[in-house]
Amino acid sequence: MKSMAGRDAARSVASGMRLGLGTGSTVACFLEHLGARIAHGELSGVVGVPTSVRTEKHARGLGIALSTLEDVGSLDLTVDGADEVDPGLDLVKGLGGALLREKMVAQASDRMMVIVDESKLVGRLGEIAPLPVEVVPFGHGCHMGWLRGLGAEPGVRDGGNGHPYRTDNGNLVVDCRFPGGIEDPAGLERRLAGRAGVVESGLFLGMATEVVVAGAEGVRRVARS
Repeated sequence: MKSMAGRDAARSVASGMRLGLGTGSTVACFLEHLGARIAHGELSGVVGVPTSVRTEKHARGLGIALSTLEDVGSLDLTVDGADEVDPGLDLVKGLGGALLREKMVAQASDRMMVIVDESKLVGRLGEIAPLPVEVVPFGHGCHMGWLRGLGAEPGVRDGGNGHPYRTDNGNLVVDCRFPGGIEDPAGLERRLAGRAGVVESGLFLGMATEVVVAGAEGVRRVARS
């Protein structure tokens, strides 16, 4: 299903586009199909801005030309995955650890296309996936009680070998579970944005313009109304 969604998204890319390249397993499928189109001469002049070191390495290996957000200034389209998509096309993202860069790239884009399999569709954000919250290492433990006060069950993400996970920015990620889902995503986002030490959250509200959903019956597209 991920390959189906990636192939469908790659068909939306036109020559000369400036693309935001997301992070994750579904985006990896998109990159493979995009790289194949470029290698076969179907596309030219496509430039991508990767949202993680992992995506950068993958894209370079496929012969996709890359640039930086500073150099391109604005993007025509960002293609990214999501951990959850609600009926209004709001998202939870960040289980791949690239939420800050993903949001920066998405907000610089004219359009954001999200590619998922149907298991990522939820009635309310937070029903299945935890909400990642990126925090600076200094004093990070002070956020735990505050996050519990917001209804979360927080835990610092484990990076293995007894060390916490570090983002490409050197920060930590606190994964927050919300039993029953997030009642007020917009209100929660405002609270998180106003908290010193919190860098970014995985709430992507009002950003996706279109979602490509792959399921057992094929691929369908849902556009923001």
